[in-house]
Amino acid sequence: MPAIRVLLVDDAVVIRNVVPAELNKDPDLEVVGVAANGVIALAKIPNVQPDIVLLDIEMPVLDGLETLRRLRQQFPKLPVIMFSTLTERGAAATLDALSLGASDYLTKPSNLGDRNQTWAGTRDELIRKIKHLCSGVLRSTGKSGFYDHLGDSVSRLSSADVTAGGGAGRSVPTYTPRPAAPRGQPSRVDVVVIGVSTGGPNALLKVLPDLPADLGVPVLIVQHMPPVFTRLLAERLDVKSQLHVREGWQGAPIGPNQIWLAPGDYHMGLARQGTSVAIQLNQNSPENFCRPAVDVLFRDAASVYGKGVLAVVLTGMGQDGLRGCERIRDLGGQIIIQDQPTSVVWGMPGAVARKGLADTILPLDEIAGEITRRVKLKTNPNGSS
Repeated sequence: MPAIRVLLVDDAVVIRNVVPAELNKDPDLEVVGVAANGVIALAKIPNVQPDIVLLDIEMPVLDGLETLRRLRQQFPKLPVIMFSTLTERGAAATLDALSLGASDYLTKPSNLGDRNQTWAGTRDELIRKIKHLCSGVLRSTGKSGFYDHLGDSVSRLSSADVTAGGGAGRSVPTYTPRPAAPRGQPSRVDVVVIGVSTGGPNALLKVLPDLPADLGVPVLIVQHMPPVFTRLLAERLDVKSQLHVREGWQGAPIGPNQIWLAPGDYHMGLARQGTSVAIQLNQNSPENFCRPAVDVLFRDAASVYGKGVLAVVLTGMGQDGLRGCERIRDLGGQIIIQDQPTSVVWGMPGAVARKGLADTILPLDEIAGEITRRVKLKTNPNGSS
């Protein structure tokens, strides 16, 4: 497999020195260019033909958001990872970037100059994201990918055709999942739990606003995001949704017609307290490299609600949520997953599909309707089993 070609766009000299030096240590990656602002970056893209762009947000001349807007007009399928600071301003701008079509994001450590400590975790996570978004990069003899309009001299096809942007019009390698074992009549739904990662904010903005105000059960969500990001995401989702969306807090009692989002850096579980159910937060070790982890929420939901769980697995890399789905399925719960064509990355839902655990596999725009249909079959007004 040829090396994945990376273009780095950042106004900080230390970033432009450290990041290429670290990424180039991986034989699967090649930093083919750096740029100090968006104007330079947009001019370089046709020449260096990157497979992916790492884009800073705060830059002079042309900032990251405006660069992304213009980049998406010219190269709608080119994967872009936003590289932002872990601040409220950086988090808000990153969410804006995701809504404009950025493929993923990563927060910068506070001191990138310390390569032995602060950089190590960031480097590994960045490489993992790059490889997932560009897992199918190859050379071809014909026109392809995001550079078609530049002429026949370009000969690159990228997995961005599969992983970036919306599902319409893309050539997606189909995967036929193992069918789930047949089951009897679905049980009553007492709680909906959702797991999502890469591409999640936009997916949630599609699903949650379409849930009715009288859904009748609580909804709990794990979106892989750091602190600050989750609070801002909850606020944005709340504005768009008919149900009240909040970031989870320790001991919060859950009830029908509420949506709770796991806070960054905390696992979110559930525990029964008498006749009610409350959120339980902890900072135990990450699972599947994640905190919050989908598996934690899914396991607890299965323990508390048994067969009354409806689990939904949306777009995301890795396989967080798989073990939790196994537990939910063992106890008789139901599982919906997002299909491959509409997922930014079909890692998490694909892992569930390959195990034959999904009751149904649907495009993103049909998931809210299916959740509502299954909940309304037999709704428990108390939100408990």
